[in-house]
Amino acid sequence: MTLLFNIYTIFPEIFPGFLGCSLTGKALTEGIWSYKTINIRDYAFDKHASVDDTPCGGGAGMIMRADVLGQALRANYKNGPLLAMSPKGKPLTQQQVHELSKNNEISVICGRFEGIDERVIEAYEIEEVSIGDYILTGGEQAAQIMFDAIIRLLPGVLGNNQSLENESFEFGLLEYPQYTRPIEWQGKRVPDVLLSGHHKKIEEWRKQQALKITAERRPDLLKKYLDSKRV
Repeated sequence: MTLLFNIYTIFPEIFPGFLGCSLTGKALTEGIWSYKTINIRDYAFDKHASVDDTPCGGGAGMIMRADVLGQALRANYKNGPLLAMSPKGKPLTQQQVHELSKNNEISVICGRFEGIDERVIEAYEIEEVSIGDYILTGGEQAAQIMFDAIIRLLPGVLGNNQSLENESFEFGLLEYPQYTRPIEWQGKRVPDVLLSGHHKKIEEWRKQQALKITAERRPDLLKKYLDSKRV
């Protein structure tokens, strides 16, 4: 099964970007995933291929037009999740990434300017997704990050499934510290428990470290994790 990403953008040349390298690039070559870019400018109505206009009510910047984007969607969108990368969207989570990875086809709108006309979002029930509380120059970069998170979950992309199981967010906590050889470096030694061969003690140490790091860096995640344990 191949996962197809339909990408609505005014900069199709940005893709596949870094997704064409490393494991995601290998998976692209092997046909585990594929992509199709839809240039929104191809559906503009004037000779200048305009896709945006000034915001109603005044304000800075430009807004992507509902009629142009709507025309692009009418001509290309069929089914499956329809997302738009937006800083006002719901934060992307590992749970959502897992759900998205189960689809055969995902359509994503890469916004530019100050946003998308709300009417097209409502008409097509577009789900807005954010990758963090900061602003980028466009949705293409955000989309590639989301695609990377999805692609690595597809069967055959990563060689070791255990790597996926122990990652941050998979169990609601940040990942524990990792070490490798040399055993001693610049006066710092790998924790003895990791060299003991005692799997139960190692597992307990890793859990305690994950709890400690999550408490220090993401207390919101720790609270959510502890609340889930009380249910």
